[in-house]
Amino acid sequence: MYRNTSKISALLLTAVALGLSSNVAQALAPGGAAKLVPHRAVYDMTLDSSRPASGVSGVKGRMVFEFAGSGCDGYTMNMRLVTRIVGATGSSILSDLRSSTWEQGAGKRYRFNSSHYKGEKLEESTSGDAERSGANDHVDIQVSVPKSKTLKVPGPVMFPTQHSLAILESAKKGQSVLQARIYDGSSEGDKVYSTTAFIGKRLKPGAKRHPKRVDNDKTLEALESWPVSISYFETEEGPAETPVYQLNFRMYNNGVSRDLVIDYGDFAIKGDLSSLEFMPYTKCD
Repeated sequence: MYRNTSKISALLLTAVALGLSSNVAQALAPGGAAKLVPHRAVYDMTLDSSRPASGVSGVKGRMVFEFAGSGCDGYTMNMRLVTRIVGATGSSILSDLRSSTWEQGAGKRYRFNSSHYKGEKLEESTSGDAERSGANDHVDIQVSVPKSKTLKVPGPVMFPTQHSLAILESAKKGQSVLQARIYDGSSEGDKVYSTTAFIGKRLKPGAKRHPKRVDNDKTLEALESWPVSISYFETEEGPAETPVYQLNFRMYNNGVSRDLVIDYGDFAIKGDLSSLEFMPYTKCD
C-alpha cells in the first residue's frame, strides 16, 4: 500500500504550485489592479475517497506553503507536507516532504530541491537546475541529486509557474481547454508530463461563498475565480491514455488555490484551506 506515498507527496507539491504564476498580475486583473500576492497558506489533508484495491483507508495531515518574490527577482515556493497514511490493516506510516523551488520571472530558469522522509528515514532526495534560452527552445537540465546527470528536453515545455500563467490567460479569455507539457523536477528530475487542463466557467467575485471560513476570506471573495481540472499523463499520447492522476482545485486570480482534490483513480485526497496569511509585496525597481 505504501508504494503510492512518494507520488502523493510529489503531486501535492504540484497542486499548490499550479496556483501560482509569474507575470500574470496585470493580464488577469480587472482594471490591471490585482497582483500575485506573496502568502502563506495551510491546508488540512484528508482522504476524500478510496477503493479497496488501493490499500489506503485513511490520510490525515497538514501542508504549509509559502510563496514570495516578484517578476524581477523570480519566485520562490517553499512547502512542507506531513501526512499519516493508514493502510487497510490499520498500520500506518508518516510521510514528510520538504521542497523548495525558484523560477526566474520570464521562465528561463528553474531550480528545484526536495526531500522525502518516511518516518525519520530519508527515502529520496532530488535537486537540480533547468535552463533554456528562448520560449520554445529545448530545456537543458542538470540533476545533481540523487545522482549527477544531464538531460535535454525538446520544446515546447513549461515550468510550473508558466503553466499557471497559461491556464489563467486561457480562463480570462473564456477558453475551456489547454494542453501542455510540464517539467517540475519530480521523479528524480527526469519526468516530463503531458497535461490537459479543463477550465470551468468564471465565478464572479462573491460567488460560492466558502462554508469553511479563514482569515482573509473577504479578500478572496472580492476576486474572480475558476474551477480547474488537470489530467497528468506520462506519455506523449496524452488523453488517449489513462491519466496518472487528476488534480482539481479552485483558482483565484491573486495566486491562491483552495478546494484541492487529487484523484489517483483508486483513491483521492483533498486539501482544505485552514489558514491564509498575506505577506508584503515587493515591487520591482
